[in-house]
Amino acid sequence: MSVRSTIKKHVALPWPVLYIYRKVYYAPKDIPAACGFIFNGTKSPTTFGVRLALVLKFYKISYYVDCPHTEHEMISIARQILNLGAPTPGVIIEAGSFHGGSTAKLSLVAKLCDRQFHVFDSFEGMPANSEVHGRSIYGREHHFPKGSHAVPFEEVKNNVAHYGDASRTHFHKGFFSDTMPYFKEPVAAACVNVDLVQSTRDCFHNLYPLLSPGGIIISQDAHFPWIIELFKSDAFWEKEVGIKKPAMPGLGTLKFVTVRK
Repeated sequence: MSVRSTIKKHVALPWPVLYIYRKVYYAPKDIPAACGFIFNGTKSPTTFGVRLALVLKFYKISYYVDCPHTEHEMISIARQILNLGAPTPGVIIEAGSFHGGSTAKLSLVAKLCDRQFHVFDSFEGMPANSEVHGRSIYGREHHFPKGSHAVPFEEVKNNVAHYGDASRTHFHKGFFSDTMPYFKEPVAAACVNVDLVQSTRDCFHNLYPLLSPGGIIISQDAHFPWIIELFKSDAFWEKEVGIKKPAMPGLGTLKFVTVRK
C-alpha cells in the first residue's frame, strides 16, 4: 500500500493538514499545469491577472468544497474551454456535480468566456443499476450502487452562490434520461463525470448532436475499465451516438478523454 493510500485510510488528519498534504502530493502535476495556463493567452480574451486569479479561486474552492478532482485536471478543462473561442458558439454543460466544487469552478470559466452554464444532476445519487464495477486503471476500487454520491441540491446551489457565478448557472434536476432529451441549445463544451456506463450512454447520445462544430465533450470517467470498454465499442458510437468512433487520445491510460466535433 502506498504512503498516500495509508494516510487516506488510516490517518485522521485535520482538514487543513490534509488539504496541504494533497496539494503537496499533486504539486508535480498541478504547478506545471497552473503555470502553463497562467503564462499563456487563450482564444477567449483573458489577461495574466485574470488567469492567475482563476487558478487561485480554484484552490480556494477546493479548500471549502469537497472536490474529488485535482487542480491540474480542472485547469486542463478550463484551458480547453477558454481556447474554443467565439467561432464555437454554445453553452457549457456539466453532467454530474457532486458537492458543486467543479460546478463553481466551471461557472467562473463560463463567466470568462461569456457563456451560459447548464448543470445536470439527479441530486439523488446514482440511479438503480446492475453494472459490474471494480478497479480503475490506477488500481483503486470503485462501486456505484443506487443512491451513492447523493448530495442535496441546496448544498450544490449554495456552493455555487458562495464561490462561483450563480447568475449564469442553470440547474436541471433529475436523471439524465429524463432531463437531457428536452435540452436543445447548442453546446460548446460538455464535462461528463457520471461514473456509470448507462449514464455515459445517455450523455453522449443526447449531447453530441447538440455540439457546435469545434465543440468538445470531456469524459472524466475514462479511468474506469467499464467506460473504456464502452468507448472502444464501434456499435456504441455508430448506433447510439450516430458517428464513426472518433479519435480519443489517451483512452486506456488517462482519466480524461476529449471527443471533438
